[in-house]
Amino acid sequence: MNQTGLQHPTNQAQMQHPMNWARLQHPTNQVRVQHPASWAQAQHPTIRTWEGDPSGEQRPELEAVSGKAKSEYRNYTQGRLLDRVYSTYALMHTHQTVEFVRRKHAEYGPCRLRKMSVMEALELLDNLVDESDPDVDFPNSYHAYQTAEGIRQAHPDRDWFHLAGLLHDLGKVLALFGEPQWAVVGDTFPVGCKVQPSVVFSDSTFRDNPDTGDPLYSTECGMYQPGCGLENVLMSWGHDEYMYKVMKFNNFSLPKEAFYMIRFHSFYPWHTHGDYMHLCSEEDLRMLPWVKELNKFDLYTKQEALPDVQQLRGYYQSLIDKYCPGQLCW
Repeated sequence: MNQTGLQHPTNQAQMQHPMNWARLQHPTNQVRVQHPASWAQAQHPTIRTWEGDPSGEQRPELEAVSGKAKSEYRNYTQGRLLDRVYSTYALMHTHQTVEFVRRKHAEYGPCRLRKMSVMEALELLDNLVDESDPDVDFPNSYHAYQTAEGIRQAHPDRDWFHLAGLLHDLGKVLALFGEPQWAVVGDTFPVGCKVQPSVVFSDSTFRDNPDTGDPLYSTECGMYQPGCGLENVLMSWGHDEYMYKVMKFNNFSLPKEAFYMIRFHSFYPWHTHGDYMHLCSEEDLRMLPWVKELNKFDLYTKQEALPDVQQLRGYYQSLIDKYCPGQLCW
């Protein structure tokens, strides 16, 4: 046991901001829905198991590195990127239905899109700016290194966790292969049950979603049973579930916690706001501290000072070679 409360795992097996990224996006991403004025007043696999709680409590010493207060992150009431962000969520909350999610699982579950290495996928994210993110306006590849380096500093002996930080958003490559950003980025939420208030922009963006008129899907549990476990819940389709499927299909030799963190790291209504607990199993609650731990670095390491990717690349390539080498099926 180390000073952070982590137990040792059981042993088992400089670039310019690209200007062409917008042209790579699906045409629907060019639609801009004006953020409503009322919102500002209204809102707010063999897999090993790693035992223990990653932190016990949220680590108070972890501070945002950008110089802005933590409360300034994830501001969905004002900011220069707000209209872009709102537009993305409006499209997401209109089109993410049970039928849509099931179709995407069938389409991408076999991982036959293409073959490439992890590093090749990461380099593709040089061409993607996440249109759902109110905090950054630079390519997602930099954010991957920022997250990983934050974890590396706080958890120097947990190389699998460093790699999880690097991998967590890699599923966003879907937005470069024809999927609209609303089907790739942003916070996730369960489909097939009542939308909870903590879902971003929930008061104004679900009005045209056909599932809202379904009597079953409008109930608290919807098509699920209490305590069924998040693994049995259909989440809105996006990069979390897609990357989880890629990891499972290619047998990444990472701890179970890494798979879980990546699968649910965008589920803010649950891991940050405490909603949807009625659907959780005991395993979900055991994993929750790990998701929260990743989330701190995912969120608070964002800054305009970009990392020197060339300097870091060698270290992360060694982790890729260790845990998920070679050409992978995507």
